[in-house]
Amino acid sequence: MTREEKSQVIEDLTTQLTEGGIIYLADISGLDALSTSNLRRACFKANVKLAVVKNTLLAKAMEKSDKDFGKLSETLKGNTSLMISDTGNAPAKVIKEFRKKSDKPVLKGAYVEEAIYIGDNQLDTLVNIKSKEEVIGDIIGLLQSPAKNVISALQSGGNKLSGILKTLSER
Repeated sequence: MTREEKSQVIEDLTTQLTEGGIIYLADISGLDALSTSNLRRACFKANVKLAVVKNTLLAKAMEKSDKDFGKLSETLKGNTSLMISDTGNAPAKVIKEFRKKSDKPVLKGAYVEEAIYIGDNQLDTLVNIKSKEEVIGDIIGLLQSPAKNVISALQSGGNKLSGILKTLSER
């Protein structure tokens, strides 16, 4: 790979790291061609971009990026695959689902909305992360709940009152 090609790859990776808020690093070494193809298909269906990258180029792209990746660059040893998504838990769900059939991919680390997760033991935590839309939906539901209770109480009270008045008028 020539110096120009390397600098172009670094620029592309820097752009992807800057634009993406959700970045996972995984090790998919040891998967045969069929398994790798199935993993790529699963990623495509989940709207996750999967790319195998060189550690040195990714490390340089992380340095050039305006984000603080903390100790995530220390996980760049051995084979590394980069998973980029718009949803915080989508790559974790793909990894967890794929690991039902295989022991790979192994999660090295993740950068999710400025939070850094390092190690494969963080996979369950990442699977349970709610997306921005899910959190907004939960908040709206919580805000609507008291209003619905008040309206329901008023409506049921009105029915009781009209029932009492009707009974009294009939007597």
